[in-house]
Amino acid sequence: MSDTSTMTPLPKQSAPIKAEAAAVTRLVLTDFRNYASLKLDVSPSPVVLTGENGAGKTNLLEAVSFMSPGRGLRRAKLPDVTRRGQSVWAVAATLQDQTGETGIGTGLEPVSADNGSDPSSRRVVHIDGVPARSANVLADYAVVGWLTPQMDRLFVEGASARRRFLDRLVYGFDTGHARRVSAYEKSLRERARLLRSGQRDPAWLSALESTMAEHGIAVAAARRDAVLRLGNAMDEGFGLAGENFPRAEVRAEGVVEDWLEDHPAVEVESRFLDALKASRDQDAISGGARTGPHRSDMGVTHGPKSMPAGQCSTGEQKALLIAIILADARLQAARLGRAPILLLDEVAAHLDDTRRAALFEELIEIGGQAWLTGTDATLFQPLRNKAQFVTVSHGEIAYAA
Repeated sequence: MSDTSTMTPLPKQSAPIKAEAAAVTRLVLTDFRNYASLKLDVSPSPVVLTGENGAGKTNLLEAVSFMSPGRGLRRAKLPDVTRRGQSVWAVAATLQDQTGETGIGTGLEPVSADNGSDPSSRRVVHIDGVPARSANVLADYAVVGWLTPQMDRLFVEGASARRRFLDRLVYGFDTGHARRVSAYEKSLRERARLLRSGQRDPAWLSALESTMAEHGIAVAAARRDAVLRLGNAMDEGFGLAGENFPRAEVRAEGVVEDWLEDHPAVEVESRFLDALKASRDQDAISGGARTGPHRSDMGVTHGPKSMPAGQCSTGEQKALLIAIILADARLQAARLGRAPILLLDEVAAHLDDTRRAALFEELIEIGGQAWLTGTDATLFQPLRNKAQFVTVSHGEIAYAA
């Protein structure tokens, strides 16, 4: 039977949120992007990184993003993260939350091949010095969300980026979601290889499809749960930011999600399993699978205008993204007593004064750590005495007074 969660109502907020901050207080880089070696100590408050384009500000955000499962905010191939001329990289961080401090380390290390061929490489993760089985364990220690200039086209490009965005929102409430997505996608790939090979071992195929059905239904249910929570958070409003950013109506769209709308999870799991078995011949030709949460999408509508996000202006699309991220952060702070770490790359430059001030005020009220970058330090003036300012210049940093 599928592993699904039950949503509880969002409590009414009668007072400002004072969540315990989950924060990176020390970041140590080795041969990462343009940094040969770097140690950055910061407080749990917001961190403002300023400097010229190309100085390495986004690289620092990317390093923090590796404190969560996945390939980081750039979705880069892991060898491409290595500093030029080197073969491995490492990121270590001290993560502070209400329970104390945790040492997290991750990086790329070489793996010698058994057959004597050239060594390959893999990502490794250590928690307090102890090797972890996979990067998915990071979801148990840190929830990290981000907004980058490349995401400005999230609503007009392919569905895969929107699925990843939605899954990252799910991580905050369901630490097992990353593992289930990984298990589902692994079984999907193995089934596709088996079908292409023409060696259709019935027992093997059935085992893979059972794994896909079990995890796939749980993944779809968790996504539906997440968008329902977001809707509640939007209805509740989220401080001054709620008056300056549009209400985003978010949906999990897909065949499996539609089935879950009207049928219990156990029945949908059986239905999905039947669909996988029935599509084997077609899937052998096309690859993948015709049905499943790997084909789902995140639909977003500009609430006040009743307009699909993809048809909105660039500025409206960015405002919708910020609205979703803020609502999710407030939701986590309200329900779990902790706020995510937010990485906001060049987010202030394209906001007017009112929206910029609303964003900063909301970040302070939510109480989590936010990392913000920009070329113009004056844009962040409202955060003076509330954030730590760091100047970045070609792989070196300086703490501002």
